[in-house]
Amino acid sequence: FGGGGFGSNSSTSNTEAAPMVNWGIIRANKEINEKKKWEGLPPIEKNFYIESQSVKNMYPDEVNEFRKTNNNITVTDLCTEGSRNIPNPCRTFEEAFEHYPAILDTIYNQKFTKPSPIQAQAWPVLLQGLDLIGIAQTGTGKTLAFLLPAFIHIDNQPIPREERGGPNVLVLSPTRELALQIETEVKKFDYKGIKSVCVYGGGNRREQIKVVTNGVEIIVATPGRLNDLVMNGIVNVKSVTYLILDEADRMLDMGFEPEIKKILLDIRPDRQTVMTSATWPEGVRRLGAQYLKDPIQVFVGSLDLAAVHSVHQRVELVDDDDKKDRLLQFIQEEFLPTDKVIVFVGKKLMCDHLSSDLSLLGVDCQCIHGDREQCDREAALEDFKSGATRILIATDVASRGLDVKDITYVFNYDFPRHMEEYVHRVGRTGRAGRTGTSITLMTRMDWRNAAHLIEILVEAMQEVPEFLEDMAQRWEANQRKRAEERESLKGMGGGRGGGGRGGGGRGGRGRRREDFGVYTPAYGIA
Repeated sequence: FGGGGFGSNSSTSNTEAAPMVNWGIIRANKEINEKKKWEGLPPIEKNFYIESQSVKNMYPDEVNEFRKTNNNITVTDLCTEGSRNIPNPCRTFEEAFEHYPAILDTIYNQKFTKPSPIQAQAWPVLLQGLDLIGIAQTGTGKTLAFLLPAFIHIDNQPIPREERGGPNVLVLSPTRELALQIETEVKKFDYKGIKSVCVYGGGNRREQIKVVTNGVEIIVATPGRLNDLVMNGIVNVKSVTYLILDEADRMLDMGFEPEIKKILLDIRPDRQTVMTSATWPEGVRRLGAQYLKDPIQVFVGSLDLAAVHSVHQRVELVDDDDKKDRLLQFIQEEFLPTDKVIVFVGKKLMCDHLSSDLSLLGVDCQCIHGDREQCDREAALEDFKSGATRILIATDVASRGLDVKDITYVFNYDFPRHMEEYVHRVGRTGRAGRTGTSITLMTRMDWRNAAHLIEILVEAMQEVPEFLEDMAQRWEANQRKRAEERESLKGMGGGRGGGGRGGGGRGGRGRRREDFGVYTPAYGIA
C-alpha cells in the first residue's frame, strides 16, 4: 500500500481546519445583535389603567381586609430596582372597567355577579401594563383575569390591526382541551371583532394554517404545534406584545420547556407577560425569573398544597381487585341521575378497559386520555359537558383546565402518583360556588402517600380515617428501620464489595428513591 495510500492521507491532513468559533466576540456583540434583531418594530402601548376614585380612596386597612377575606390574597412586588406602589384591588366590575363600557357589556351578558379574588387583584396590575405571576387553583377565574385586559391591549394599540404584521396576543397552554376552552372564552365575549385561532397538535393543521394566514389577533396554542408553525415560517411571533404562559407548572411537567424557550426567543423583549400556575415549584420560579420583567406576584389561597374547602373528601381502603366492584356500588347506590362524576385512573389502558367493562354492564360513560384521537376526545368532552354522558373516565390529562362547573363527584379509582395531582383532581368538583364530593380508593401499596394526604385532609378540616393514620405510622416506622439498616451497612463498608453480590450493595441498587423516604416536593415547598 506504498505511496498512494500515504499520499492521500498526507493531503487530507494538510487541508485547512474548520475555523474556531470565537464565543468571546459573539458574547461581546450580543447587545448589538439583539438591537438589530428588534429594529423597525412598531411602538406598543401597555398602560390603559384609569384608577377608579373609589379604589384610590381605599384605606390600607380596607385593602388588607378585602385581601384577607377573599381567599387570602397575597401580593408581592418582585421589582429588582426599588419598590413600587402595588395597586389596590377592584371590588366590582365597574371599578375595574368603568372607562371601557364595551367590556362591561360583555361581562353583563355573561351574568357574572362579582370579580373572583384573582381577577380583583390581577386586573389593576395588568391594565397598568405590568408583568404578572398569578398563582391560584384551577377554576378560580384565571382565564378572564388575563383575557379582558388582553382585549383592551389589542384594541388600544397605536398601529391599526392590519398593519401589525401578525397576532398581538399569544396564549401558550399545556393541553389541547385547555387551549380549546380558552378559545371558547374568547369567542364567547366577541369583543370588537377580535379574531382568534386555536393551534394544537391533533387538530386539522391545514385549517389552522388557513385561519392564521387570513389574520388573527389572538393565537391560543400548545407549545409543540406552535413551535412547528413558527419553525416553518407560517406564524411570525415578532408581532406579539402580550404573552400568557397559562398553567406554567403543567407545561413544565409535560416537558414543554425547550419549546417554550425556543418560541420566546422570537417574541419582542418589551412585551407584557403573564404567567399563571396552580403551584409554585422551582421550575416555574426559574421560568418567571428568566422571562418576566419585574413582575407583580399575586397568590390566592395558601402557599401550601391544599384542596378546595368546598369539597367533602372521603378516603377508603380497598384491595386492588375490589376497586371495580366499589365503583359499581357507587354508581348503583350513590350516583343520582342529576350527578356528574369524573373517574380518575392511572393508566391509559385502564381507562379503555374500565370504560369498556362499564359499557358492557349497561353503564353509559365516556373516556378521555392522551392516545385517543382528538375528534374522539372533543366528542367525549362535549357529551360530558352537555350531560349526554354523566360519567367520564379519565387519566390526569383531563385533571387540569377541564372547565365543567356542575361536576358533583370525583372518584379516584387509582391513587395519583403525586399529591399535587390529588389536589388538581379534587379541584374538578366544588367549583363556582357549588359543593362536591371526592371519593379516593387507597390500597396498601399507596402507604407512602398517607402522611401527605393526612396533611391535606386536616388543612381542609376533613375527617381522617383510622386506617390512614395507621398507614402513615407504619410507613414512618418502615423508613426509620431502613435508615438504620443503611447506617449499619455503611459501618460494614457498604457498596457492592461489602457483602458480595448478595450483600448490602445489591439491596441498595434495587430500591427506588421513594422507598428510602427521599421526598422532593414538586411544588417548591420543602
